Amino acid sequence: MMGGNTAAPASANIDPQKYYAVLLANGSVYFGHLEGLTSDFPVLKDVYYVQSSKNAQTNEVNNVLVKRGKEWHGPDRMIINQKSIVFIEPVGVDSVVAKRIEESKR
Repeated sequence: MMGGNTAAPASANIDPQKYYAVLLANGSVYFGHLEGLTSDFPVLKDVYYVQSSKNAQTNEVNNVLVKRGKEWHGPDRMIINQKSIVFIEPVGVDSVVAKRIEESKR
């Protein structure tokens, strides 16, 4: 499906109003509104990612959903080389990610 100029199958229609999880070849996962799936450089907007931290005393891992844009360069979108995309999945409306995104908008 991905990888250069290979066309996405018809079943891979992307709704720009929905959130998608995008796994990149470097292991990073980003969540956002995806546009231009069939282009060489799809765009992800309203981007979130999971930041994990581990408590050294208890070894408990804490995951926090972070909205991109607060970084020093203040990005408003991600332009992704399609060759770096491993897979794309829709974010379920009842998923933990969807609920955390909704909470962040309040």
